[in-house]
Amino acid sequence: MGKNLQSGERLRPIDLARRHGLSTQAVRNYEQAGILPPADRTPHGYRAYTPLHAHALDAFLALTPGHGHATATAIMRAVNRGETDEALWLVDESHARLLDDRRTLRAVERALEDLVPGTEPSTSSGPGGTFIGPLARELGIRPATLRKWERAGLVNPRRDPLTGYRVYDEADERDARLAHQLRRGGHLLEQIAPLIAQVRSAGGLEPLEAALHDWHARLSARGRAMLTGAAELDAYLGIRG
Repeated sequence: MGKNLQSGERLRPIDLARRHGLSTQAVRNYEQAGILPPADRTPHGYRAYTPLHAHALDAFLALTPGHGHATATAIMRAVNRGETDEALWLVDESHARLLDDRRTLRAVERALEDLVPGTEPSTSSGPGGTFIGPLARELGIRPATLRKWERAGLVNPRRDPLTGYRVYDEADERDARLAHQLRRGGHLLEQIAPLIAQVRSAGGLEPLEAALHDWHARLSARGRAMLTGAAELDAYLGIRG
């Protein structure tokens, strides 16, 4: 990033800001937040940064696209406190979340296999269907979430004529599982509703192909960004010693 820096070189806030395409106030804010180590002061009270601060900023800006601002901030704070193990723990947790998202995507794709003509239908609900409580427990969500999805048109359970309770048949369970997985993938309810509506009418994978392709692309971008962030973080750790 920018010109090479020499050990012992002193940098003004404006130098660091220009090198990274930031404002001087942003640089000061990053120092105050603990993203940068504390800067020395000149006899006149001005901040005096060094190549160490430049590399810290390189690391933070590289970590953010893959890990998010909050996690990247926590990682840099831990490093600057000398708590390297804590920083690496945070990195590992973030990678674990990415892996979980990849597993979720695979689960969505496996769930969609039930929509392909000729596959065997699910029998988990039994001939009479299932009620809202058991289905919510199976998905690991609250019944109120299923009722919210119903209002959004994601599921359309029938009502038991005697009790008035919601009863979810096989198609409803499929729609609920798809909605659950897509929500975990970061899709909004208003994005999911038309997809499920198309799945119901089309009975195939085509309506979700674009969404799945985009999901794959976003996960791959996060993974590559994490690699870039790891390289810059490792360089910063090496400089700190």
